[in-house]
Amino acid sequence: MKRTLIILLALLPLLAVGQRNKTVQQQPEPKRPRNVIFIVGDGMGTAQVYSSIVAQRGDNSAFLRFPYVGFSRTYSNNKYTTDSGAGGSALMTGHKVDNYHIAKGPDGTNYPSFLITAKERYGKAAGFVVTSSVLDATPASTYAHVTYRKLFDSISMQMALCPFEVMIGNDAWSFQTPNRKDGKSPIDTLMARGYEMAYTTLDMMRLKGHKICALLSGKDAPDATKRGRMLTLGTLKAIETLGFYDNGFTLMVEGSQIDWACHNNDSAYLAAEMADFEDMLHAVLDFAERDGNTLVIVTADHETGGLTLKSGDIAAGTSRPSWSTGSHTGVMVPVFAYGPGAEQFSVIQQNTDFYNKILNLLK
Repeated sequence: MKRTLIILLALLPLLAVGQRNKTVQQQPEPKRPRNVIFIVGDGMGTAQVYSSIVAQRGDNSAFLRFPYVGFSRTYSNNKYTTDSGAGGSALMTGHKVDNYHIAKGPDGTNYPSFLITAKERYGKAAGFVVTSSVLDATPASTYAHVTYRKLFDSISMQMALCPFEVMIGNDAWSFQTPNRKDGKSPIDTLMARGYEMAYTTLDMMRLKGHKICALLSGKDAPDATKRGRMLTLGTLKAIETLGFYDNGFTLMVEGSQIDWACHNNDSAYLAAEMADFEDMLHAVLDFAERDGNTLVIVTADHETGGLTLKSGDIAAGTSRPSWSTGSHTGVMVPVFAYGPGAEQFSVIQQNTDFYNKILNLLK
């Protein structure tokens, strides 16, 4: 009896290891998304988000529809506080770069965005929708590589040659030959490559092709009180167009002017931009719920304005804002995720982590 007990005690660790291995083998493969919609609220920190939740009377806010929430650390390669060039580049490419660089390392290495890599590896269609110039830092970081974010002639030609199926934003002025130092015509290049062009939101919605480029204002778009539902309609048009492709898609959407409102310390401007952002988020989440195979991620490249909310009235949907700066700050920014793989973003992560997480989920 004693000998039998000794043998059983000796075998227990081996039996436990076998059971653990059996348990691991029986775990189902996590569901992977077919599509990824990556949404950036430029300059949007936790205070900006909470002011919007309050303004939407709480349960009406799209932010409360996300089951997973985390944070992102935003510093750049050479600065505690990032600019939008380095911030956007880190989110899109998985590499920290110097401030004012676009997807280009300090040694001159060009870093591809996850949209480009997903297209090359998995055949995903790709596109972006922004309320800024299509040449601004965040959209540029999806397709361009420059050492200074305001090299617009170079950036626009790189855009005209990039492989995206959808490009929606503003700044037709920078694409017109008389306004350029290089004398080139990116619009001619785009049309020669088969893109349908649009210059108003109405014309954009009428496009029927599977490769579209919409430059919806001469330079920068007006603010949310004047541009209508351009962000929501552009995002829905992008989803519709990218849906023509069999292998799924990646889409970057930016609420660009949240940042501009915060640079101006303009609370009314911010409220309008956040309401516009909420409208777009609801439309995206409604699509993702119907589709069942779309991962939605929302974050920011940095916080702007050092916004705090000293007091407010929940019932009235108002907050009392206070600003500490007209510039960017170095604080962490929130991350919201919904859909297959969303749980992977419910951590404190580097802004460079999104690239590999997204591509690993799309395998």
